[in-house]
Amino acid sequence: MTTQSVSAVSRIPTIHDTNPIPSSSAAFGTPVHPLRQKQTSDATTPSILPISLPAATLRPLAFRTFTKKHNLTLTSSALQIIATFVGTHCGSGWREEGLAEKVLDEAAKAWKKNASSVIIPGEGSDLVGILQNIARCMEGGRIVHQRAPSRHDNPVQDQGYSNALLTRPGGLSRDDSQQSLGLTSLDLEDKDEDLRAQSPRPWLRVVDAFDQPRLTYNATQKVFEVVRKRASLLPDPSSRLVLLRDRYNIVHQRLMRNEAFQTSAVALSHSKSLQRSSSELVMPQQAYKLTPIANLLGRSGSTHVLLGLLGTSPTGDLILSDLTGSIALDLHHARPVPEDGAWFTPGMIVLAEGLYEEEGTVAGPGLAGDGGVGGTIGGIFHVASVGGPPCERREVTLGVTDTGKGGNTVAAGGFGWTDFLGVGSERANGSMMRNLEKKVLGKHHVAFRPQGRSRVIVLGEVNLDNSKTLAALKQVLGVYALEEAEQTPMAFVLIGNFTRYAVLAGGGSGGSIEYKEYFDSLASVLSDHPTMLEDSTFVFVPGDNDPWASAFSAGAAAVLPKKGLPEMYTSRVKRAFATANSEAKRPNNQKLGGEAIWSTNPSRLTMFGPSQEMVIFRDDLSGRLRRKALRFQAVAEPGSPDATAVRAHINGREATGQEDVEIDGAIESAESLVPNARGQETTATGIPSDLHAARKLVKTMLDQGYLSPFPLTDRPVLWDFGGSLNLYPLPSALVLMDPEAPPFALTYEGCHAMNPGPLVAQGKRGVAQWIEYDTRTRKGKMRDVRF
Repeated sequence: MTTQSVSAVSRIPTIHDTNPIPSSSAAFGTPVHPLRQKQTSDATTPSILPISLPAATLRPLAFRTFTKKHNLTLTSSALQIIATFVGTHCGSGWREEGLAEKVLDEAAKAWKKNASSVIIPGEGSDLVGILQNIARCMEGGRIVHQRAPSRHDNPVQDQGYSNALLTRPGGLSRDDSQQSLGLTSLDLEDKDEDLRAQSPRPWLRVVDAFDQPRLTYNATQKVFEVVRKRASLLPDPSSRLVLLRDRYNIVHQRLMRNEAFQTSAVALSHSKSLQRSSSELVMPQQAYKLTPIANLLGRSGSTHVLLGLLGTSPTGDLILSDLTGSIALDLHHARPVPEDGAWFTPGMIVLAEGLYEEEGTVAGPGLAGDGGVGGTIGGIFHVASVGGPPCERREVTLGVTDTGKGGNTVAAGGFGWTDFLGVGSERANGSMMRNLEKKVLGKHHVAFRPQGRSRVIVLGEVNLDNSKTLAALKQVLGVYALEEAEQTPMAFVLIGNFTRYAVLAGGGSGGSIEYKEYFDSLASVLSDHPTMLEDSTFVFVPGDNDPWASAFSAGAAAVLPKKGLPEMYTSRVKRAFATANSEAKRPNNQKLGGEAIWSTNPSRLTMFGPSQEMVIFRDDLSGRLRRKALRFQAVAEPGSPDATAVRAHINGREATGQEDVEIDGAIESAESLVPNARGQETTATGIPSDLHAARKLVKTMLDQGYLSPFPLTDRPVLWDFGGSLNLYPLPSALVLMDPEAPPFALTYEGCHAMNPGPLVAQGKRGVAQWIEYDTRTRKGKMRDVRF
């Protein structure tokens, strides 16, 4: 054998010397000087002698790491699992060499990133999965950190410690909060180079009602948990109870966090009537205490504050229900709090203060007689004052209260670890996203930055079967087409109904063919303004007159949430966007074109992850509230009756059984009237009537924290998707598209509420109106133009 042959044979790769360049033979493709490869160390890995580590010995270190450092709580079973893991993988050097402290710190970080609960249970596979991921990254009792894979690496190779711990325990399919936004460290480095000249539109995301994480509130552990059960359009009856129970539990825990309901060390002998300033309950001397309805038994003649769901019994009487039972209400002397400042209808969760009078028989046929829990409580609760639960600001809910280094806002307390919309939790990436928001929106460089791109244009009641609407829409788009390309708004929101009458129901708006032609006309109008189609996102939110629900509801209240428009009607509009994007001339580094998103009702827009949230909802709220509202007796004298007046009424009342407060039947039978838009009309307090109506509507909806605070028989809701109607935490902006309410833009408890009104203004000939919302200032303003 020649020297060359021996050399060639000696260079055949072995299992320990694998060349990254594949070769079909020893004579083909094998370089003379092979690529330098990463050699593994010949040093033997130090062996670990497992020990039996008692949980009590590890408890001080676990308390410092999990509780003091990360604000987490370990159960006894979880501590035992961690102690066994540390003894097995760290051995006798767990304390002297500091091995256990690093393992506990990484386990706490992984738990906070992947789970929403602050209590770590030993049951389940979450904690075990995290420890298994850590074990894969340990060598000699130490955690080995490897670099994160880059975009050029093989995704199968070099999977280091960072990837292992980013895996959600239990094999959840939903990505991590940062991964759901595509926010890897590599992406941020690429985008940070030209961040100040960047448009805010790439950080805009539309979240459908059916894509939101399904969360339920655990009243025992006081945390939100992800629902593992698969959602269904036709679930079992227990889902209805879960929907109502979650509504009550969320309001109850929100109330318990309010200062007015936090018990004081000093107890006073007398009770104060409910007072309110803005949404905060005022109690200068004594905190309120809620009484469960079942606890009223045997306490006749005493005053209480109840929290419950307003409803009607089978006999037609008003009742109040909570998780322990129900009781009949007497609203003869009840006063609303504030006076004429909010709506109260069956289906709402309210606070009621009054006097309990026990009777020998129940009021109406109860489920469990006068036994208490589970049925109607015997007796009557005479209400002195009734009000809505106080609202909670978004910052309080998410725990954004402290200021960190450099003036940056940080999260502490609250539900900062909960990912409500699937865009990341506040404590996971809220601070980072707010820093990005400041850079992109340029809040500190207002004079040197074009501000038009931060706007969101909201148009309501876009009836495409009305020629005036198409003319008004063309005029509105023309207003923004005259601006510079850098000033083009980043999003346009078009809200239905897209026809004046229910389509596919034999009405005046025609059938399927006519509905397709309406959107073909819309595509023609949009094609005349290609600049908008190239650089903006168009979001379409349907109404009750739009398919498919309109086919069987005939325009009546359809089930919520409502799916987006069928794709068969929107093909021409999509083609218009595709044509505009293909003809657009963009720089090579700008690949994001315009798009049309056919969203649900309700729908949500998020900006910079959890930093900003806008809720969009289309419903005839004002008309339904007027039809279903409770009518209170007129006040003969100023001021609310106290407990003495209520007792006097009880002792001297006649046994007629007639109820002086009832559901307003006259309004229920009448048609809903649009409030007069004349600015000269004012209320008794001197406030313009339109402003008073807007405040009343906004206060009612935000205090309830729910978009449909009505009985399920009046406004049906899909039980498994009812969580998408929650307004908790409060959004940054709320669009309530109600054609029967006056247009408005006002702020309540940090939430900016808006109603754009119909695109074609009613009572004004040839005027188009809409709302222009600025994400920089988080304020909207009404705009109009003649067409």
